[in-house]
Amino acid sequence: MAAAQLTSWQHWLAFGLGSGLARKAPGTWGTLAAIPVWWLALQHLPLLPYLLMLLLTSLVGIYLCGKTADDLGVHDHPGIVWDEWVGIWITCLLLPDGWYWIVAAFAAFRFFDILKPWPIRWLDQHVEGGLGIMIDDILAGIMALIVVQLAAFWLV
Repeated sequence: MAAAQLTSWQHWLAFGLGSGLARKAPGTWGTLAAIPVWWLALQHLPLLPYLLMLLLTSLVGIYLCGKTADDLGVHDHPGIVWDEWVGIWITCLLLPDGWYWIVAAFAAFRFFDILKPWPIRWLDQHVEGGLGIMIDDILAGIMALIVVQLAAFWLV
């Protein structure tokens, strides 16, 4: 898909401001593109506003991803990476300070997003529409969050 085919702001957001247009590993590039947004705008939010932001971006993502998939005629097109953005932001909830924790969050999220352990794979295969696109990354983000927070508990 060429950038010129991104005909609306909804598509542009669903494609992670263009990060999903990478020819190889768009999910990885999309996840990487979401980290500076977290770093600059989200990491210092208090807990309640951060949780509200996650809820809002998840709900908006269900619409954005579903609309873009419908418009493209492809369920969960690889270029749709808004779900990766939300997933990594979930993983980064209450992330300890230090660049190595960002690397750990990225690695943990990509691990769960790529491997899709149960119930992620089952939901990915059985839930349709925008919710189906978002749910696997939301759960991957939650699983990665648990792993990173357990590591932080034991190591910090």
